[in-house]
Amino acid sequence: MTATRGLEGIVATTSSVSSIIDDVLTYRGYSIDDLAEHATFEEVVYLLWNGKLPNQSELDQFKSELAEASELPAELLEQMKSLPLKNAHSMTVLRTIVSTLAMYDKDAEDMSTEGNYKKAIRLQAQMSSLVTAFARIREGKDPIAPKKELSYAANFLYMLTGKEPDEISETAFNKALVLHADHELNASTFTARVCVATLSDIYSGITAAIGALKGPLHGGANEQVMKMLSEIGEEANVDSYLEQAIENKQKIMGFGHRVYKNGDPRAKHLREMSKQLTSITGEEKWYTMSVKIEDTLKQKKGLLPNVDFYSASVYHSLGIDHDLFTPIFAISRVSGWIAHILEQYENNRLIRPRAEYIGPDKQQYVALDQR
Repeated sequence: MTATRGLEGIVATTSSVSSIIDDVLTYRGYSIDDLAEHATFEEVVYLLWNGKLPNQSELDQFKSELAEASELPAELLEQMKSLPLKNAHSMTVLRTIVSTLAMYDKDAEDMSTEGNYKKAIRLQAQMSSLVTAFARIREGKDPIAPKKELSYAANFLYMLTGKEPDEISETAFNKALVLHADHELNASTFTARVCVATLSDIYSGITAAIGALKGPLHGGANEQVMKMLSEIGEEANVDSYLEQAIENKQKIMGFGHRVYKNGDPRAKHLREMSKQLTSITGEEKWYTMSVKIEDTLKQKKGLLPNVDFYSASVYHSLGIDHDLFTPIFAISRVSGWIAHILEQYENNRLIRPRAEYIGPDKQQYVALDQR
């Protein structure tokens, strides 16, 4: 047996959830460009879970189910208030609370198709409520209950700020959710599938996936992008910053991708939203800096931006704290995680690869008093 580092190029399973072929990302056969321009996030979640886009009555029913499940247990909110949230990493909080949420779900151990669907609805609905409640509680504010008449995207921004968003903000956030919903067999999705392949429950699979997403080489990149933009400060400083970073062999977050060779197809959608939002907020420098960084790295290193790069300035322009960027990734990606978990359950086989052994050979035990 010969090992492949990072399992690069290894086909680990079959899936009908999403695909990346010739740099084209699809969900259930629909191109990401088509969905990003036309679909609501609720339509995309339904598509990922059911294999087809909903008709009007199916969509209305699905939105109603999400709305009914979106409020958090009062006991959980009280428990959150007792946690040391101010000094905790946002993804540590999310990982912990999602795991705790299972104890408030009467269907947590129900592994039937119906039981798993109920849990899927609750997790998707409550993930947004969890992140906004955490964001407010750590600032000494009370959580805001969702409004059932608002879209999923609008509700998040409302629960975070207490104000219903304008159309451009809702559209931008909806588009970001659609673009992050799934991405074939990425690190966190693979983690979720490995976990539930043991026939563990959905909450365990999602908690494991959140742990994988926490890392800066996966979900944490957009927070690091905003940190980089803040350090650069102004467009005039871009060249010197990049020259030093390249000279020091420093990784530029938000660029390059293991799978895409000709650029991440999701990036262009967020680039346009970044342009619009920064113009509205009067902080065009975040967009102009980003464009200059993109142009420079493409010219000097042949690197192209991925989905994380422009999502940073989009979320910043929406007034979202930088350490919430990765939890927002989880709010969207839980839809894809669940789709893959349900698919894993349908045709399960324990995921148990082998390792190429490179340690010492033919060792002999030596008595303790002779060592």
